[in-house]
Amino acid sequence: MAAVSKVLIVGGGFSGMAAALQLRKAGIAVDLVEIDPEWRPDGAGITVNGPTLRALETLGLYEEFAKCGFVSDSVELVAPDGSKIGEIPTPRPVGSDVPGGGGIMRPELGRILAEAVKASGVSVRVDCTYESIDQDKDKATVAFTDGTTSSYDLVIAADGVSSKTRALLFPEVAPPVYIGQGVWRAVLPRPAEIIRPRMWLGGPVKVGVNPVSQTRMYLFITETRPEKTHIDPAEFADIVAGMLKPFPDPTIQALIPHVHAPEAAIDYRPLGNLLVPAPWNRGRVILIGDTVAATTPHLASGAGIGIESGIVLAEELGRAESLQEALDRFHARRWERCRLVIENSEKLCRIEMENGDKTEHTRIMRESIIALTQPI
Repeated sequence: MAAVSKVLIVGGGFSGMAAALQLRKAGIAVDLVEIDPEWRPDGAGITVNGPTLRALETLGLYEEFAKCGFVSDSVELVAPDGSKIGEIPTPRPVGSDVPGGGGIMRPELGRILAEAVKASGVSVRVDCTYESIDQDKDKATVAFTDGTTSSYDLVIAADGVSSKTRALLFPEVAPPVYIGQGVWRAVLPRPAEIIRPRMWLGGPVKVGVNPVSQTRMYLFITETRPEKTHIDPAEFADIVAGMLKPFPDPTIQALIPHVHAPEAAIDYRPLGNLLVPAPWNRGRVILIGDTVAATTPHLASGAGIGIESGIVLAEELGRAESLQEALDRFHARRWERCRLVIENSEKLCRIEMENGDKTEHTRIMRESIIALTQPI
């Protein structure tokens, strides 16, 4: 018998949806509330690693990802003029035959997960969240913004990096702090020669591209900005074009006209991270995903560790005899893996910002990739 029979998930992002899908496999009743009336993730493309593809395979969604996105092995490294430096191997994750990585439009991945959630029998309410959560030793009673009230064995808060639930239950935890680097993203046509991620190293900024479909790729640029300042979106295209112009590679130069097209949908995000000390629960409310473990994108693992956490929590809830046993097992499986991603991503970020030791950067990248291929 499962440790719980009825669960509420607050937040319909990647980690919340992963938990919902895996809980339904265990026969556990799930309600999910999502504050966004459109229930749609924003952003441009997203890069995922092999372990994230393995997690999607666990959810039964890898084939749909591969059909709608793009999968590949290894990362090409080139100089600003396009001459080849080498490749970073992306070994396939243990226990799976999925490739070493992939890319997809973030809204497309959200759609794939959301359709699976609706088909699984989860009760979904959008434009809705909670007003209060009251706990006793047997249940958590939740009052919702639509005026209803219900009781649950467990509440899973997956309400994002600006989590209201974290602020309520972990008031001692400060919100993420800007790390000194920002990332620019744009959606561009995919040239035929771009068949896997490619990064240009040695220029004034780090530039990369990754295919997200047969016809499109996304561009990402990491830029050191000492201060977190507002940037007028009207200036986005000119700023991105200006960062690309110093790269003599004809492939880069051919991209510049496309950044001014509306379909480029340029996005800028200042980077920060967060690692809340475990345990991540307060009684019958547990936080997962970006609420407790938010990372910079340097290991392409932010969405992945959230999806994995949703899967692992559901697995443990489905097989433990008590809630506390399930939560203890969940923390034992997730803490070290999330810590590795967040701390090593920050190390890579700081080496880039400080123009640090490239050998050390390569070592951290290689060791992290190998560690993440291990079973969750």
